[in-house]
Amino acid sequence: MDGPLEWFGAAGAFIAAGLIAADLGRRVTGWAFVLFVFVSIAWVIAGLATATWSLVIQNSLLLGVNTWGVWQYLLSPTRKREIEKQEKIAEQAREEAEAEAETAGPA
Repeated sequence: MDGPLEWFGAAGAFIAAGLIAADLGRRVTGWAFVLFVFVSIAWVIAGLATATWSLVIQNSLLLGVNTWGVWQYLLSPTRKREIEKQEKIAEQAREEAEAEAETAGPA
């Protein structure tokens, strides 16, 4: 198992996990889940091609989890409204923190 699907799966999982760990916002996290969906599909196909059933089962389940992540972060109308409000609040908090840092001077 060292073909293009496996390399895509490995690299894609690394990138998607990095995007989630970086905490760059809910939209970026949603797109990381989209990448995870494609990674899961690649691993299912690779597992089917080599009859590696544990890989097929694991990534079939992860495909469901990742699809749910896409729904939660990108497609749910309720979540979209929440994301927009959270982003406004986060931007306001960043601006306030920067202003506080400027008035506090050097540490």
